[in-house]
Amino acid sequence: MVRYPGLPEIVIDARTRGFLWPGEPIGGREFAAARHALFDGSFTWPIMTVRRSALDHNIATLAGFAARHGLAFAPHAKTTMSPQLVRAQLDAGAWGITAATASQVLVHRSFGVPRVLLANEIFDRGALRWLAGEIGSFDFLCFADSVEGVRVLDETAGDVPFRVLAELGHPGGRTGCRDLDELMAVARAARDLRGTELAGVAGYEGTRHEAGEVRAFLRDLARAARALAPYVTGPMVVSAGGSSWFDLVAEELAPLTEELGATVVLRSGAYIAHDDGYYREHTPYTRLEGELRPALEVWAQVLSVPEPGLALAGMGKRDVPYDIHLPFPRAVRRGGAGPAEPLTGVTVVRVQDQHAYLAGEAGLRPGDLVSFGLSHPCTAFDKWRVIPVVDDDDIVIDLINTCF
Repeated sequence: MVRYPGLPEIVIDARTRGFLWPGEPIGGREFAAARHALFDGSFTWPIMTVRRSALDHNIATLAGFAARHGLAFAPHAKTTMSPQLVRAQLDAGAWGITAATASQVLVHRSFGVPRVLLANEIFDRGALRWLAGEIGSFDFLCFADSVEGVRVLDETAGDVPFRVLAELGHPGGRTGCRDLDELMAVARAARDLRGTELAGVAGYEGTRHEAGEVRAFLRDLARAARALAPYVTGPMVVSAGGSSWFDLVAEELAPLTEELGATVVLRSGAYIAHDDGYYREHTPYTRLEGELRPALEVWAQVLSVPEPGLALAGMGKRDVPYDIHLPFPRAVRRGGAGPAEPLTGVTVVRVQDQHAYLAGEAGLRPGDLVSFGLSHPCTAFDKWRVIPVVDDDDIVIDLINTCF
């Protein structure tokens, strides 16, 4: 996996969670070159891994989807905040990278990302003054849903104006202007002030939950793009998209590339790791031909079987996502050795800081190693600073780090 030049190498030592390396520190490249098996004694439990074949498949799948539909792709890197995975997405043809906060923009700039779309409003004057000094050496766009937000951008701008996407929302949703009149006021302010220029319009359809609602919102966004087009400086940008409705984004917004000459930017993020829970249920590939594959897995050890039908695994809120679904038991290595076998009839019913409660009768015993699938990758990567990348034989072939 290609690394950005100039970034510090990953270092493995006794402080690296999940790695059994109590001696002298070792560089990540050297560690990966040794091709440790996940179960050869070089790791401790719990540990989260990412499967290379699934990552590569998912990156190629969304890159291909965007290309076939004439979309530019700026994957939302808040999911992973990993320089190695950001590079893999750019190498696959991404137009840019999406961020959610000023801090994330700073991190991506340190990665050397040439174009960052901040899919959020920004009022942080310190960060804006820094960005004003950087614009010109990289491409930066941000959202605004108020005249006040545009004025702050204007007041902190340098010689190069901030490029603004007026954000459309919907009643009860997240950020974004609630109607076209508000949006037009923001657009006029961005056009008229010296320190800003209107680059286009953006929105987020993921706060709508039914296909009909999503289509209606995307059609409103297309109408807004047509209304704002006369105010735009340079090529127009129209942006939307999470990992649940990118098929409808393509259907409803891709025609604007020909109609308005717009660059339509898709911002999906969670797709890169997919999951065994929320996105498995909500992926557009329940409607499209093809698939995404879950790439994340946590291995944890059974620590106690204190009563019939209950086992306690050494894995908890510090290790796995729990905001949408609890982890899903998938396989077990009896006694921590031998081949993994499918694990059925067991459910995670509760997690504490470092414990998971497993209910069901599956003959689990202390010392067994259990594999868990996860739900919601956006709250998985942030729990781990260094993550082994494994091949389909569970050999560690690379390492990634995260920068949350």
